[in-house]
Amino acid sequence: MKGFDQVAKKGKLTLGLVFPLEAYSGSVAKMEQQEYLAMRAEELGFKALWFRDVPFHDPTFGDAGQMFDPWIYITHIMNQTKEIALGTASIILPLRHPVHTAKAINSLQILSNERLIVGVASGDRPSEYPAFNRSLEAKAELFRDQFFYTKALQGNFVNHQSSFYGKTNGDIDLLPKYKGKTPYLVTGHSGQSLQWIAEHADGWLYYPRDFKTLQIIMERWKTALNDSQNAWKPFMQSLYVDISKTPSEKPSPIHLGFKSGTDYLNTHLASLQAYGVNHVILNLKYGSRSAAEMIEELGEKVLPNF
Repeated sequence: MKGFDQVAKKGKLTLGLVFPLEAYSGSVAKMEQQEYLAMRAEELGFKALWFRDVPFHDPTFGDAGQMFDPWIYITHIMNQTKEIALGTASIILPLRHPVHTAKAINSLQILSNERLIVGVASGDRPSEYPAFNRSLEAKAELFRDQFFYTKALQGNFVNHQSSFYGKTNGDIDLLPKYKGKTPYLVTGHSGQSLQWIAEHADGWLYYPRDFKTLQIIMERWKTALNDSQNAWKPFMQSLYVDISKTPSEKPSPIHLGFKSGTDYLNTHLASLQAYGVNHVILNLKYGSRSAAEMIEELGEKVLPNF
C-alpha cells in the first residue's frame, strides 16, 4: 500500500489535489496543462492526485469533473509521474460491474507500483441511475453488494454469490493478481452506517464542515472505530480553496470552502490536523487565479508546514 502509506499518517495531515487542476467557471473544464501541473504538484511535495468518476454531464449539478474515464485518466497521469499517490474520489460502485472494477484496481496497483487508493461511493447524481438501469432506491444495497464482491475478487478462484451482479463458482479466476491489500475509503456515508464504514473500510472520506460540526464527526468516528475494535483508520476530507495574492487576506466563504491568503489557510489546516484530519484534498475550481499560480504558492508557503 505504497500510496496509502504516504498519504495516511496518524497524527499528521498531508495534502493532495483533485482534477481538474484548473480554476474555471461553469461545469466543464478546459483540461489544459494537466500533465505538467500533475508533475509539478509531485515535485512540490503534494502527496496525492485524485480523480473523479462522473459518467454523465448533468448541467443541473454544476461540475463534470475531469470528464475522462477515471481508470484511463489515472493510467495517463501515472505515466507522467513517479511516486505520488493516485486516488479515486470516488468510483461510483453501483454503476460499475465489480469484475471490471476489481480488474482495473489490480491492474493499476501493479502498473503504478502500488500507488492506487480507491475511494468509493454510491453516487450523488440521481439522473445517472436510469441510464444504467439501476434502482436509485436500492443504491445503498447495491453499494454494499458490490463492495463485498469487488473485495472478494482479490482472492483466488473465488466462490461468491452477489445479489445483483452475478456469481463465481470457484472454477474461473480473475487476473492479474495483486498480492498486496488495496485500501478502500468510503465517501460520505454511501447509505451505510458509520459503524459499517469503521468496520469494513480502510478509512473515511468526508466533506468540509465547520469546526464545531467536525469535532462531533470526529468523536463519532473514533467511537465507531473503538466499537469495531480498530485503534485508528484515517479520516480524509475535501476542501475548495481560492488562494489570494495577499498572504494576510482574511477568509471569505465560497462553495464548500473559502478564499483567503496563505496565512489563514495554514491556520485552518493546522486546526484540521489538531482535530484529527489526516489528508485534505484541495479543489481549485473556484479560484480567482490560475491553478498554476495557486499550486506554486501552495508549494512554497503551505506544503512545508505539513
